[in-house]
Amino acid sequence: MDWMIVGACCLFLFVAFIYSSVGHAGASGYLAVMSLLSFPLLEIKSTSLILNIVVASIASYKFIKAGYFDAKVFIYFSITSIPAAFIGGAITLDPFWFKWFAGVFLLVSAVALIIRNKQIEQNEIKEVNLYTALIVGAVIGLFSGLIGVGGGIFLSPLIIVMGWTSLKKTSGVAALFILCNSLIGLAGHMFSNTFQVHNIAYWVVAVIIGGYAGSHLGSTLYKNKFLIAILFVVLCSAGLKFLLVK
Repeated sequence: MDWMIVGACCLFLFVAFIYSSVGHAGASGYLAVMSLLSFPLLEIKSTSLILNIVVASIASYKFIKAGYFDAKVFIYFSITSIPAAFIGGAITLDPFWFKWFAGVFLLVSAVALIIRNKQIEQNEIKEVNLYTALIVGAVIGLFSGLIGVGGGIFLSPLIIVMGWTSLKKTSGVAALFILCNSLIGLAGHMFSNTFQVHNIAYWVVAVIIGGYAGSHLGSTLYKNKFLIAILFVVLCSAGLKFLLVK
């Protein structure tokens, strides 16, 4: 096996492990890995969505089974995010704009990841506003489909900061939100006839291992801020590469 494939598998496994431990699927991490390893731009969106679906499926099952889910919050945001994700997935961005959007997304995601992992449990749960959720859901869904992510990296910090549900339930909401957006985004992407993947079987096996281990530990007691800090550096580095390297 090519050492490039081995290295990529290790990185994908690491990303899936860290992200699934907090109910995410790892799209921003996969984008970072593919950017740093110079994957062809046409493969990035397709690959990211497929890996997102695999890990989000595992994380959704583990967190929901453990009782960490808020159906009301999930439904409010998903009503508009799901159709918007299909529209975004069907749109093929010019390579310049894809790199620009992906670069900004990775840098913002790095900040959002730190906010999400402060691990501060809310003292008071507030009622989520339906109209706010519909607008935010639509924006996240559209952007998710455009660049091949699930949107949980943005939704989780928002839910936590606003106090709309508990920290653990936020993970369950985010996991299923990501799964739905990624599935619909992939359908839209395939509809646009720009679907391309290479060596996907290797990447899928790697994220299944990482996703299962991370979501299992994340739905129990796992916390590791050192690894989160490493991931923060990786996201920033990849984001800058997207923005600065021609």
